Amino acid sequence: MRIHKVGTSLAGLLAAVGLLGAAAFVVVGAPLGYFLFEYGCGAEEDRLGEVLAGESVLGAGPEGAGEGEPYQGCDDDDLFVVAGTSYTYGGPRESVLAHYRKAALAEGWRVRTKDCFAKRIDGTTAYLTVEGPTDGSLQVEIVADRDDSDWC
Repeated sequence: MRIHKVGTSLAGLLAAVGLLGAAAFVVVGAPLGYFLFEYGCGAEEDRLGEVLAGESVLGAGPEGAGEGEPYQGCDDDDLFVVAGTSYTYGGPRESVLAHYRKAALAEGWRVRTKDCFAKRIDGTTAYLTVEGPTDGSLQVEIVADRDDSDWC
């Protein structure tokens, strides 16, 4: 009889642990599953990044600029995608802005501000921005996300 009580108690304990484990999965496992399988940038963002990186305006450095260094990435938290080119450049900002205004307009970009342009790309609005030159560096980049956020 005593063995039966220990067995019943042990079975009860295991059942309780099992229920706690199931509850822990619901509370912890679901978010964990999200981070393991759904969180962050995926194939859709990779495809958007490739499309953005293919925009010819990124490779159209101003006269006097060094060879461009392209870059591309995606923010896992906000799912915004960026593609750009960094140049060495020592000329005046006015020359850079005039150059990119001409290059961007020729490629179908619309002026939003003096250093930011917008264009529909791959089903979302993308934003081309010009930063610099500062400390001999100039960056031209395109940012977009699937939520159609306004970047300028």
